[in-house]
Amino acid sequence: MRFWENGFVLGLLGVMIFSGSLPATRIAVGAFDPVFLTLVRATIAGLLGVGLLLGLGASRPLRKDYLNLAIVAVGVVVGFPLLTALALQHINSARSIVFIGLLPLSTAIFGVVLGGEKPQPAFWLFSILGSVLVAGFALSQGGSGSWYGDLLMVAAIIVCGLGYAQGAKLSRRLGGWQVISWSLVISLPVMAPLAVWTMPTSVAHVQLDEWTALAYVSVFSMLIGFVFWYRGLALGGVTAISQLQLLQPFMGLMLAATIMQEQVHWQMIAVSVLVVACVAGARRFSGKSV
Repeated sequence: MRFWENGFVLGLLGVMIFSGSLPATRIAVGAFDPVFLTLVRATIAGLLGVGLLLGLGASRPLRKDYLNLAIVAVGVVVGFPLLTALALQHINSARSIVFIGLLPLSTAIFGVVLGGEKPQPAFWLFSILGSVLVAGFALSQGGSGSWYGDLLMVAAIIVCGLGYAQGAKLSRRLGGWQVISWSLVISLPVMAPLAVWTMPTSVAHVQLDEWTALAYVSVFSMLIGFVFWYRGLALGGVTAISQLQLLQPFMGLMLAATIMQEQVHWQMIAVSVLVVACVAGARRFSGKSV
């Protein structure tokens, strides 16, 4: 089987790329305003998306697809990047990664809502248990500035799950790379002017690592990761490939500890393991794929 036809490998590459998103965002918000960061990364990725669509001669989506592409854009182009960037001004990337353990569950729930699936009662049991674990972890940590960041992370997980579920449905017909490319392109007329309007007056203070982080979240997190991810979903099936998201918290925690030298407490690891177990159980009883 050729590389581009192996859904498991492509999905794993997508998850690996996404695992670096929160640590890179944490670095980038040290120099850039979260709103500007969200706008400029979407603009850069959107321009690359235009080149990709033109270069590969992609056909235009059907009229009925534009609303669904807009939902994908709201979820993964605007919502998740903005909310996580705002959250990472109040919490570190290691803490935020704990919440990523709920992303597969969020995707599954929206699969139920959007696809009309009927999961078994055990699905909701695991869902509630996972949510309680995350809420309990946030409560145990305390900190005056952390609650706002925690709530923003919860909101980010919700909108990202919506974007994943909707994009997974579209990718079966449009193709994975076209879903994210068109979602970026339709948001470009709004994002690009706002990026120019919110541009900082000076970037002399921006360090090399912060420029590198901006490049990463713009090119890899916003575009290339989704090319692999949606292609993997289309080839391997949403139910099977989405299981790979369970690896993302562990990859992210390793990056936070090794690259950013953030302290990863044993409680974070323990909660991540328990949340992943709950998500795996919920997915086991979630019924049909999206």
